[in-house]
Amino acid sequence: MGLKNEAQSAFRNTKSFYKEYVSGMTRKRLGKEFYNDTDRLKQLYSEAVSEGDIEAGRERQLPGHLKFLRLFSALTQRLNPTRRLLFGLSVVSFLAYYLFGFLQITGFVIFYDLLVPFAFGSMLMLLLVELLEKSDVKREIDLAREIQLSLLPNTEHKNNNLEIFSFANTAKEVGGDYVDIIETQAGTYIVIADVSGKGLSAALYMVRMQALVHLIVEKGSPSPKELFMELNNYVKSDIKDKTFVTACAAFFPKDEEHFLFARAGHNPPILFSDERDATFELRSDGYALGMTSSQNLSHHLQEKKFHFKSGDSVLLYTDGLTEARNELGEEYGEDRLDAILSVYGSLHAKTIIKKIQSSLENFIGQEKPGDDITFTCVHRP
Repeated sequence: MGLKNEAQSAFRNTKSFYKEYVSGMTRKRLGKEFYNDTDRLKQLYSEAVSEGDIEAGRERQLPGHLKFLRLFSALTQRLNPTRRLLFGLSVVSFLAYYLFGFLQITGFVIFYDLLVPFAFGSMLMLLLVELLEKSDVKREIDLAREIQLSLLPNTEHKNNNLEIFSFANTAKEVGGDYVDIIETQAGTYIVIADVSGKGLSAALYMVRMQALVHLIVEKGSPSPKELFMELNNYVKSDIKDKTFVTACAAFFPKDEEHFLFARAGHNPPILFSDERDATFELRSDGYALGMTSSQNLSHHLQEKKFHFKSGDSVLLYTDGLTEARNELGEEYGEDRLDAILSVYGSLHAKTIIKKIQSSLENFIGQEKPGDDITFTCVHRP
């Protein structure tokens, strides 16, 4: 009969647990995450200490104990009332154990000995509950990410006279960049936009923008300028809403060798002309949507017409691409994009996007993008 070596099995299980526990704990990652956590605490500290104390442009200096109390209050206010009560009891138990140990009375020795286990158990339970809640929130955000990604157009899109290829990467779980391709009987609309801010709020606004764009296009096949004018009416409809949106829109009529273009405060796209073997920035005047009244926007928003013949390409992108930084803090910049379009602009849209993606990855290395990155290329074969 074979005997199982329980000690060896226990050792293997312990080793497996240890590997799982320390997975991902590299020096670089620990340093970066520690820096991010301390940066968040500094921001919370700054907000808590300065709240209500900035008068006539000067910040009143507070005593150290008041600063601590304000920071402590700001942290505990993030807990619900029940958890806040349990947290407070835990802190009081710790303080009572260490400050009043000399006052032990015979009848209260057992009660006194339970203070530390109670405090430790309460803190541990709070930590576990907060982790479970964070896990639930993470699951909900992952679902929101899946929904958002499902609303974006396919990476590759082709019709009779256009090739379109897109790339999108969010800085957080969800993002505020928007790119869309809408086919109509009259032609093809390409819209790219960047909602101010990042994260969930920007993502929700992006979904709203997408619904509005489809509604407006399907209602009346507007020109790019008309599309932006109607969008601005919706964005400015809520006076309290301070969100703004930068955007570009291009309309490619069927069987025509040109496109109509409007830019609302967005990065100017880059056009490659195969005939001239040169690149051009598509600059036109226009405020970001939500920045000014529709009447004022109507006077400043320009709509231009550009030739788009066989072999030509146009690249539309958000500022997350050009502002991506490497470990030295250098920006990717527009010159690199221009250089890639100058060399590969006559090739297929997919090839151009892959070249830009490869160039960007080599440039930023292991650095995580600080903003959403979206770019799309339209090519006429």
